[in-house]
This record gives sequence, structure tokens and C-alpha cells, in this order.
Amino acid sequence: MTLAAAVTRGGRKALPPPLSLRGQLLPLGNAALGIGLLLALWWLGGWVIASNPATANFAGFAPGPAFAQLWRLVAGGDLWSTMLPSLGRIGGGMAWAILLGVPLGIAIGRIPAVRNLTHVPFQFLRMISPLSWMPIAVLSFASWDAAIVFLIAAAAVWPVTFATANGIRKIDPAWFKVARNLGARSWQMLAQIILPAAAQDVLTGIRLALGTAWVVLVPAEYLGVTSGLGYAINDARDTLEYDRLAAIVVVIGAVGFLLDWICLTLIKRYSWTREG
Repeated sequence: MTLAAAVTRGGRKALPPPLSLRGQLLPLGNAALGIGLLLALWWLGGWVIASNPATANFAGFAPGPAFAQLWRLVAGGDLWSTMLPSLGRIGGGMAWAILLGVPLGIAIGRIPAVRNLTHVPFQFLRMISPLSWMPIAVLSFASWDAAIVFLIAAAAVWPVTFATANGIRKIDPAWFKVARNLGARSWQMLAQIILPAAAQDVLTGIRLALGTAWVVLVPAEYLGVTSGLGYAINDARDTLEYDRLAAIVVVIGAVGFLLDWICLTLIKRYSWTREG
């Protein structure tokens, strides 16, 4: 019997019951209804703005001009050149958050002394807005991109750290005893017990961190960069192109939703239950 099989004996994947056709279509119908209501409210707000002479200059916020501008951005290829720098910065910040947060979370979850020592300092640092570090980031890093990656990592590292620690503390201590009795080395326990058992919590932390990082991205890109979604919003505001501003807002929401969906899919893939 392998180490992984020994320590997980008695546990198995939780297989959901098959859904009927109605059960499969109902979530799609609810999603379509929700999007329809959101668009209706957006259209109503745009109509109110356009109908008032005092706010008519902001009529570009309405769905019609926004989606027309979005199509022009897609057809002209400008959308991709706007999105890619932001995705690169998010990827860099999340990579650092995971590289730092997962080992920290494992140490906090496994070693009581580390948990007791770091609890107050980490909770204190966690409550500081990541954007508060902006002046320090500008002074500390040679490039604007590096400063933005730092701000994103500062926002994302805490959800990863605490979710990982929570997942580690939920592991049945008997698993470690069995692994030690089987002669498992530290790296084997990490690879075959700790990471698989805590995978769902780690991915949940990454999902929460990604949402936080995506929110921080736009104001962070108000720094000296000349690319990215945040820069595009700032530029559209300065040039009074409110249809382009609204189109970029739609893109931010759509891309953020897609990234969250990817994380949620991974969480479902690695969800499991341990029986008796």
C-alpha cells in the first residue's frame, strides 16, 4: 500500500448526483435573468443621465455607446494590448503571493510556535490597505511595473497564507502518525499528505486573493505606467471618453469573472470529503 493510499484510506471523492435537464438549465436561466436585470438598470441609469441637460455630457456611460466602443476596441486589437500588461502584473503579484503565502501558511498551520509568534504582527499587517504602501513601493523599486507587482502581492499574500494555515490545521493528525510509521520523509509528507489534503483551502485562498488583487490593480495602475486597464480608465477620464471608460469597466468585470470561474473550477475539482 502506498503512503498516499494508507493515509487516505476511508476517504473518497464526493461525487455529486447526476443533474436532470431542468437542474442543468436552471442555473443558466438564473444567470441570464440576473444579467438582464443588471443591463436594464444600467440602461435606465444611462437614460436618466442622457435626459438631464446637466448630465447629458456623460451619456457615454450608457450600454449602447459602451458596447459600441467595446466592439471597436476588440475589432481594432486595442483591447488585447490593454489587457495583457494588466494580466502580466496580476500574474507576477499572484506568483509572489503564492510563493510566500503557501510556505508561511504551512509553517503557521504545522508549528504552534510560529503560529503564536506571527499572529499579532500578521493580523496587524493584514489590516493595512495595500495602497498605503504605494509611496514605499515607488521609492523601493526601480520600475513602475515592479512597484505595482509589489502592491498586488501585498494585497494577495494574506488570503493565501491564512487559508493555507486553516487547511493544514484541519488535517487529521493520525495521517502524520501513519506516514511516520511508514518511514515517510519530510518531502514525502509534504507532497503526499499536506498539499493534497490542503489543496481545496489553498485554492480557496488563491481565489480570494485574486479577487482582492484584481480590485487593487486598477488604482495601482494609476502610477506612472502607460499601459494596462487602470491606465486606460484614467486616460479615458482625462480625455472625457466616457464610452471608452464604461467599455473598460465591462472588460475588467468580465476578465475578473473569468479568472474567478477558473479558480472555482479548480476548487470543485479538488474538493473531497473524508468519511468516518
